Amino acid sequence: QVQLLETGGGSVQSGDSVLLSCVASNVTFETHSWAWFRQAAGKEREFVAHITQGANGWYADSAKGRFRISRDNAEKTVRLYMPSLRPEDTAIYYCAGARTGRLWPYWQSSKYDYWGQGTQVTVSS
Repeated sequence: QVQLLETGGGSVQSGDSVLLSCVASNVTFETHSWAWFRQAAGKEREFVAHITQGANGWYADSAKGRFRISRDNAEKTVRLYMPSLRPEDTAIYYCAGARTGRLWPYWQSSKYDYWGQGTQVTVSS
């Protein structure tokens, strides 16, 4: 059974940085594509960032130019580096995986095969 474990969330101040990590187990990590989604209280889950098998990153407009997604195949880990956080970034952040190395459309949550339990990020002003 595939398991995804997210870590790195917490409570921070506006302008701080957070590094989220997602460690995958029981999966051929290197052949998959991976993504981060988030869900704020009372809102729908939304796409944040996606990384292909070839390590190309794709971002939501809200994350473009700020966040950076990366992958480490040896460690079976996908990370999301979030600098300059804002209160509107407050959400539960979820790691997701897809069995294909190139997923389309990558922003649709229904396209992903595996999900983590999520990690809370709270940004206060």
